[in-house]
Amino acid sequence: MQTEGILVPIVTPFNAQGRVDLSALAQLAERFIDQGVAGIVACGTTGEYYTLDESERQQVLECIAKVAKGKVRLIAGANDLSTSGAIARAKQAAELGYEALMLAPPAYSLPDQRGIVAHFKAVAAASSLPIIMYNFPARAGVEISLDSVVELSREPNIIGLKESSGDFSRALALIQAKLPNFEVICGCDDQAADFLFWGVRSWISGAANVFPGEQVAMLAAAKEENWQRVRLLMSGMYTVIQSMESGGYNQKAKLGCRRHGVEVGEVRLPLVSLPAEERAAFITLLEKFDR
Repeated sequence: MQTEGILVPIVTPFNAQGRVDLSALAQLAERFIDQGVAGIVACGTTGEYYTLDESERQQVLECIAKVAKGKVRLIAGANDLSTSGAIARAKQAAELGYEALMLAPPAYSLPDQRGIVAHFKAVAAASSLPIIMYNFPARAGVEISLDSVVELSREPNIIGLKESSGDFSRALALIQAKLPNFEVICGCDDQAADFLFWGVRSWISGAANVFPGEQVAMLAAAKEENWQRVRLLMSGMYTVIQSMESGGYNQKAKLGCRRHGVEVGEVRLPLVSLPAEERAAFITLLEKFDR
């Protein structure tokens, strides 16, 4: 599967009663497709996958597949606290027609590098779907080391790594390694221009819930080596992205969906809504961008 393009880990809308709002989810997916994204990641971290029960997860995956199949690439988050759980999620995604998986090391258990490698290899052996690994130590509690990435890149269906460590020196080392049949994918929204400058052409961006069209344009400018336009687009989005990265990322991603005329509701516990002052300040940033 080609990873090139803007791949949006879509938020999961909830209605006023806190239930999954499938109508809003379908509308949002359609808006993103219309703005040129290359793929949608369902049940990712930005989609609050950890708050969904099994029935809701099935509904979300089915809804996105119905709207997006054949139009953009379908990627399913397969994270679980156990390897067997991740394998079950991979099977579910395949049965629903998804084309790839996104998978991080299991959270909370803090496996060492041998355990991390064994986890990915076990899921890769159990599923024929291409796997994009997800390195986000701030969330998972562990990092996929450079040596482990190199080893896992040799697995035929492990095709890339979403790099979200925030350490661009590490990202650059991976880019410069030029691993065969393996892509480094931008996973740090505020570092996207740096990734693009060094030849990365795939960006899995929670902020694409807010800026899908702008990010599509930024990637197109990078492909044309129009770095002035890349800087201009990044500078325009930067204050909003910086605010998201500083805290309340999921809450702000949901607020940003208002730009597309879709109300997606609030986050679920254990996340809580933003304080009124912080919410108002973020909305002001969005309004300034759109002036």
